[in-house]
Amino acid sequence: MKILLRTLAIILGLAVLVTAGGYLALRRGDIPYAELQKTYANEASQFMDMGDGVIVHYRDQGVGAARTLVLIHGYAASLHTWEPWVQALGAEYRLVTLDLPGHGLTQAPKNYAQTLTGSTYSDLVAAFMSKLDIKKAVIIGSSMGGGVTWNLALDHPELVEGVALVGASGWPQAANQVDERPAIFKLLRTPVIGPMLRDLDTTALTRQGLQSSFVNKDLVTDAMVARYVQMSRAPGHRDILLGLQDVADRREATPELMAKITAPALILHGEQDNLVPVSGGRKFDEFIPMSEGIFYDQIGHIPQEEIAERSANDLRGWLQRSFPAVEPAGAPLGVAIGP
Repeated sequence: MKILLRTLAIILGLAVLVTAGGYLALRRGDIPYAELQKTYANEASQFMDMGDGVIVHYRDQGVGAARTLVLIHGYAASLHTWEPWVQALGAEYRLVTLDLPGHGLTQAPKNYAQTLTGSTYSDLVAAFMSKLDIKKAVIIGSSMGGGVTWNLALDHPELVEGVALVGASGWPQAANQVDERPAIFKLLRTPVIGPMLRDLDTTALTRQGLQSSFVNKDLVTDAMVARYVQMSRAPGHRDILLGLQDVADRREATPELMAKITAPALILHGEQDNLVPVSGGRKFDEFIPMSEGIFYDQIGHIPQEEIAERSANDLRGWLQRSFPAVEPAGAPLGVAIGP
C-alpha cells in the first residue's frame, strides 16, 4: 500500500510539474504600445488625451465637410474592422473610427478595469466627439460597439443623427437559447479559467473565435489572428477585456427602451451570426420606431469585413434615403488604408 501511495504521489507531482511547465511555456507578457504602434498605426492615426490616463487612438478620414460617421468596433476588436468601409465610403463621407479603452492602440490607466460601468464607453464616445467638435453624427456600432451605439442614442440623443447597428449586442439571452459563441468567449466567463487565460498564448482560441465569426473562413488570415492576439497584450488590455465580462450595471435592451430611440436606424445582421443571434437584430428592427433592417443570408458576425462592398453599399443607400445631402465642400481628410 505504501508503495502504491508513493507511486501515486510521484505521478501526481509529475503531472503538476508538467502542467506548471506547460503554463509557464504558454505565458505571454505585455507588448509595449510603442512596439504595437510600429505595426498597427498608420499615417492617419492620431492620439487624443481624454484625461485620467486615457489616450484614445483614432483616425479621422474621408471628406472633412461631409456627413460625419462615427464607427465603434466590437469586443476584443479595433478600429481596423472598419477600414474596408473607410475605403468604400471615404470619397463621400467623413469617417471617424476609434479604439475603445482595452482595445487596439488606446491606452488606459492600470485601475481602468475596476472603474468599468455600463455607461463607460458611451460616455467616453460622447466626450471624444465633444473634443473633436463633432456636434452630431451618424453613430455606427458593431457587436459590443452596437450596444455602445444604442446606449449613446438613449443617453446623448443630441449627438446622434442616426444609428446603424451591425450584429449589435444588447438583448438578454432566452432561457432555451443555445449558446453558440466561440470557446474563448465562454472560457473568459468562467471564474477560474478566465483569469488564467489572461496570461496565456490565446492564438489557437482566437483563431477559432474569428473563424466562428465568418461563414467564409478564408477571410481569417494569420495577419488578422496576430493583430487580435498582439493588441490584446497591450498593457492593461487583458484586465479590461476580462473586466468587461462582469460589468454589473450593464443595461439590457427592451422593447420599451428601443421605442425611445427617435433617430433613424439601420439594422445589419448576418443570418449565420454565431456570436449575436440574428433574432436580436430582428428585435432591434421591430422595436426601434424608424428602423430599416437588412439581414444577410450565409453571412456571419462581421458583415463590414465579410461582404465589405455590399454592406457599404447598403449603408450608403440608407444614408441617402434617410438624410438630406451634405455638400462635400473642403479638402479631403485623406483616406489612408492601413494594416
